Amino acid sequence: MSILFKPGNIAGLGLKNRLVRSATAERMCDDDGRPEPAMIDLYADLARGGVGLIVTGHAFVHESGKAHPSMTAVHRDDLVPSLRALSEAVHREGGKAVMQINHAGRRASEKVTGRTPVAPSPVPQVKGSPRPHELTGAEIEELIAAFGRAAGRAREAGFDGVQLHGAHGYLINQFCSPASNWRRDRWGGSIARRLRFLEEVAAAARDEVGGDYPLLIKLGVQDFVRDGLTLDDGVEIVRHLADWGLDAVEISGGVGGTSVRKDILRPEDEAYFLSQARRAREATDLPLILVGGMRSLAVMESILEEGTADFISMSRPLIREPDLPNQWREGRTEAAACVSCNSCWPGPGEYGIACRNSNG
Repeated sequence: MSILFKPGNIAGLGLKNRLVRSATAERMCDDDGRPEPAMIDLYADLARGGVGLIVTGHAFVHESGKAHPSMTAVHRDDLVPSLRALSEAVHREGGKAVMQINHAGRRASEKVTGRTPVAPSPVPQVKGSPRPHELTGAEIEELIAAFGRAAGRAREAGFDGVQLHGAHGYLINQFCSPASNWRRDRWGGSIARRLRFLEEVAAAARDEVGGDYPLLIKLGVQDFVRDGLTLDDGVEIVRHLADWGLDAVEISGGVGGTSVRKDILRPEDEAYFLSQARRAREATDLPLILVGGMRSLAVMESILEEGTADFISMSRPLIREPDLPNQWREGRTEAAACVSCNSCWPGPGEYGIACRNSNG
């Protein structure tokens, strides 16, 4: 049996294999952020397809943190029943599901939220874009509490765990990164103070879900932008995660467009965060999940066998082929058909994530 199909475990959550569906925005919710039938069907298909763990696309924890239209919401108690329908659909198919929770910070859409985006510091996302509102101390505490309450709602809705989104230039990453956090109070300056927001978000979530509930993080360990989070900074974060009550870390990197790469055509193009994961492995004994251009069995198996990662995660290949894990388990040897043309996300007049390029 391939090492990919050996059982795994994260904080007592038994998983049938080492394949994780990494989160991506589905854009399949109504205006209030409730999953629509197509989104529930999408996750049922993923569960039937044989992936060991599904991480849902990011759900916003506060009304100021909505990144785009049709985004999943988890910021109010009345959303729990619709979210429970999603977890139950996965469970009916024998799957496990973790909800990813997020606040977009300065990446929030003002057209969607009706308010100026917020951030640790009034630093525009890109040159020439509007300056975000610098969060006050009271507003920071409000958002920390919002993350905690959102984690509690995810548990109430029947999800098997929660993943904090600490990557790709969203709010947690904005606090951690010196490129976006220019504060000189208790929330910025030294790396310890820049990390305080993440530490307190993790504590708030843990307080809500209890000690025996899986709490994961998707972590950008390197920004790949000028004056951004360095790999040494990222490794320092990883070193603290267990002490902060986190149970597993998914290694990613980049902000905005630097977090996703196109044209994964050869095995050499795959696992583009592998060197970062090797550094992270030296800093923690937590289960480590590696994302980033995974396409072929040999590459994934070698990563697991060398012990750099305990799980392999992917997203776009499962948009095109949701039953890919079952195909591999049943003997398929070919790599995923997806080559990262990055045409998954809907354009004007289109609905939800889907493979829109049958040739790639």
